[in-house]
Amino acid sequence: MTGESVSHFYDEFASHYHLIFDNWEASMTRQAAAISSILQRERGSGVGLNVFDCTCGIGTQSLGLAKLGYRVTGSDLSAGAVQRARAEAAVRQLDVPFYVADVRQLDELPIGDFDAVISMDNALPHLLSDADLAESARQMRAKLRPGGTLVASIRDYDELARKRPAVQGPVFYSDAGRRRIILQVWDWEDDRRYTFHLYITREMPSGWSNFHGASVYRAVLREEITAILASSGFANIRWQFPNESGLYLPTVIATAIC
Repeated sequence: MTGESVSHFYDEFASHYHLIFDNWEASMTRQAAAISSILQRERGSGVGLNVFDCTCGIGTQSLGLAKLGYRVTGSDLSAGAVQRARAEAAVRQLDVPFYVADVRQLDELPIGDFDAVISMDNALPHLLSDADLAESARQMRAKLRPGGTLVASIRDYDELARKRPAVQGPVFYSDAGRRRIILQVWDWEDDRRYTFHLYITREMPSGWSNFHGASVYRAVLREEITAILASSGFANIRWQFPNESGLYLPTVIATAIC
């Protein structure tokens, strides 16, 4: 899948993205607190650090961290997602610069020397080859000062690639008494690639509305990601699981070396 097709999916998804959470604002707060705890352990301090969210989407983590007092910059491949992130920042009176950029081409952005770079919510497995993942790792490393911290959350593909589940959900939420149903269908091409179909069905005053979007992921294993990071300027690479990190996906943490 090309970068254009991924960006098209997220352009279309941008106005619906918050609906995959029971309460987006609450999730924003929880995730920011969990990431902040990681950064405080890694950096010795947290609030005030200069953080680059290089796959920011509509700002779930960027906005939460900015609310905590971090100096945050965001970028994303999707212009639609970035447009919404900017709007959400303005509503909250948060000063967060957002850029449109492919994670493989971060060198095109006039920013750098960050204390931390984050890439959350399984964004990196949209890259469908080791070469693309390695380029993204090099680009993220280049945005960090020596000793800076990388934090990235990725699905547990060590488990999922074995089981190849076809469905995740459905999950049922309530919006002021009206139902909202979230369903994912995973159409596996082989033991590594699958097309992700997302369905959001909402009960509205005028009836039921439906959103469907599709994109492709590659089930990249933890040892593969660790090896790529190790060859791209990172050391002290380790993984935390949800019971340790407070995040809902396995999370890799690494330190930028000279």
